[in-house]
Amino acid sequence: MQQARNLVMGLGECIAGLRFLIHDRDPLFTVAFREVFTAEGLWTITTLRRELLDRILILNELHLALVLQEYLIPYNGHRPHQSRHQRPPDTATQAARDVTDLNDLRSVRRKPVVAGMISEYRHAA
Repeated sequence: MQQARNLVMGLGECIAGLRFLIHDRDPLFTVAFREVFTAEGLWTITTLRRELLDRILILNELHLALVLQEYLIPYNGHRPHQSRHQRPPDTATQAARDVTDLNDLRSVRRKPVVAGMISEYRHAA
């Protein structure tokens, strides 16, 4: 929380031109940390983990919206989620696959997504 206060003081008058504080879901960003910025009139947006935000420079709000829209496609349609038994949220698009041949395990293809920041891996047809 003290680091948040220091940042706000360091920004001085410039903070009036800001609207959003965007950060990932790291537990270091506590409620008290966010309240410092909320008191300054900023909306706090908790968003993506390091797989995206640490690898791309967001230029403005429109750019963020485009990147998030592109990110949601593999996140919901392909990326395994531990709480869903390694299945993506959008299971309707996922065909069930029974791999019995070891050659099937070797035929994996990589597809870069989200401007090459993330890769999807699928079995080749």
